[in-house]
Amino acid sequence: MTGEDFDLQLPSGRLRLRRFGSEKAPLVLGVPGISANLSGFDYLGERLGGDDLQFVAIDLRGRGFSEVTPPGTYGPKSHAADVLAIADALGAERFSLAGQSSGALISMLVAREAEQRLDRLVLLDLCGAPDDTSVVPVEAAILRLDTVFPSVEAYIELFRSRGVIAEWSDYWERYLRYELREVDGGVAARSNRAAVWEDHCWHKGILTLGDASGVYQLWKHLMMPVLLVYALREIIPGFGYITPPSEWQRFPREVPTAAAAGVDANHYEICTHPDTALAVADFFGVHAALEVS
Repeated sequence: MTGEDFDLQLPSGRLRLRRFGSEKAPLVLGVPGISANLSGFDYLGERLGGDDLQFVAIDLRGRGFSEVTPPGTYGPKSHAADVLAIADALGAERFSLAGQSSGALISMLVAREAEQRLDRLVLLDLCGAPDDTSVVPVEAAILRLDTVFPSVEAYIELFRSRGVIAEWSDYWERYLRYELREVDGGVAARSNRAAVWEDHCWHKGILTLGDASGVYQLWKHLMMPVLLVYALREIIPGFGYITPPSEWQRFPREVPTAAAAGVDANHYEICTHPDTALAVADFFGVHAALEVS
């Protein structure tokens, strides 16, 4: 199932989306992480999209091929409003969400604003507060966005040589090529660093306000079936977890509609792991086409 790219003009700006599956099938919107783009959902979209499920991945504003809007227009509440506007534009009164990392936070905010519209919710490696040390590689990824690399191949080789991705595949090369644009002196990421950093500041506040506030106050709005898929390996060895054991153990205890599944991957690999595809397919009651290459 090959994805089809299209643009939507929302009141907040123009967004790029990628659809896998039939426009007539029930809608699942894929919401990427802090500096990620829609291509990060290609693995799941190709395996889940079909006649029974329509998977539509989003380039959030300021990322990928979506519009860069002015400072002060970002933050998870603004992106949550965009998600609802996308569902409206696609004619979906009811829909589901699959949010990865900070996209999971955005998805929980959508549940707070319109829980009656959500059929199901998938949280991909974020439900509560991450380990403090895990912010280091996250911020390093944001800071790379202004860096100019001599070529696409040099950028891919540098990314691959760092060893963050244990099981390298064509999906990662596609993701990185989608991310890059030509600039003077070489290539750089399409995503806007100022936009991403503005979001990061919002997210740090919501995720670190304390045990009885911030993200934990969103859990009470999760009345629909919820699946948390969490990474069993640290984001980078020695830097902890985005979903620490204390959080994935606590979440299903406090959210009665939730189930949790661990995957032998790190935070970055979770969306390209076959166990994730199987768990999400089972959650939505569809077949996972794992033979896709």
